[in-house]
Parts: sequence; C-alpha cells; structure tokens
Amino acid sequence: MKVVRKVAAGVTSLGLVLGMTGVASAMSGSNTGTGPDSYNSVRNRTHTSARVTNNNDVSAANTNHQSAYTGQAGVYHNTTGGGASTGSAANANSLSASVNVNNNGAVNAAANATSTAPAGSQSGTNSNTGPDSTNVVRNTVDTHVSVTNNNDLHVYNTNSQTAMSGSATVAGNTTGGSATTGNASNTNSSTMNFTVSN
Repeated sequence: MKVVRKVAAGVTSLGLVLGMTGVASAMSGSNTGTGPDSYNSVRNRTHTSARVTNNNDVSAANTNHQSAYTGQAGVYHNTTGGGASTGSAANANSLSASVNVNNNGAVNAAANATSTAPAGSQSGTNSNTGPDSTNVVRNTVDTHVSVTNNNDLHVYNTNSQTAMSGSATVAGNTTGGSATTGNASNTNSSTMNFTVSN
C-alpha cells in the first residue's frame, strides 16, 4: 500500500504596496493593505492519495489413486462340493476444499489513510486591499484512492479408482454347491467453496 500526502500553501500579492503575513501551520494566509489595482491570492492545497494492489494466487490440489481386489475362491473335484464365494471390493474418496481470500484489511487501511485530514484547517483572507483589486482565496482538498484486486483461484481434484471382485468357481464335483462373487463399488464426492472479499 502506498500513501502519499502533499500539503502546499501559497500567498501571492502584486500591487503598488506589497505586504503579506507568513503561512501558519494551520494552512492559512492573508493579504492586507496592498493598495488599489492589486492582485491578491491565497491558495491552500492538500493532496492525499493511496494505492492498493492485491494479487492473490491460491491453488489447492488433491490426487487420489485407489485399487481394491479380492482373491479367487474355487471348489473343484469333490464328490459333494460346497459353495464358493468371494468378498466385496470397495473404494471411497471424499474431497472438501475451502478457499477464503479477504482483502478488506488493506482496502480499509487505504481508506483510513486518506480520510485522516491534516491538522488544522485551510483559510485565507484578503483585507483592505484597495479599490479595483483582484482578490482570490482558494482552498483545495484532493483525495484519490485506487484499489486493484487480482484473484486467481484454482482447485484440482484427480480421482482414479479400481475395484474388482475375484472369481468364484465350483467345477468338477459330483454335487456342486453355489458360486457367488462379492460386490465391487467405487464412490467419490467433491465439495468446493470459494469466498472472495474485496
């Protein structure tokens, strides 16, 4: 954050008779008794500027590889064979990503810096300057705030799952039982939340 404050005060008087007072710390000036046909000017200027640039580059990555296999089950060459069964193979993956970017602190700091007025006040007087005089009093306050927010947010989720149940075989038996394979399943869930406050 860059804050620049410039304070300037000027007093100008041109005439047959010249006379002026000094510029006080409260930014004031006066021209007195400068005579006819004189040009009298009191100018006070306060310039305050603040520039805020926020570059936010946030990345979150998740890579998941899962494999599940069950073995084989078999009943072979029995007079009376029983059943053959394999277990289940399952994979589960869950991703919850939350990205929160808050730039309010820098922006508020810039606003506070520019809202703080310099001590004192601006004032100017031209008095007793004579006929046909030109008298100018100008008080100027300039405030400029520039805020630039560049937000670049990325979330990557790569999920690779393989689930295979083995084979169940009942073969070559006089009396054979049942053959049952287990279940094969994959589940994946992803939740992504982005919150950006500028």
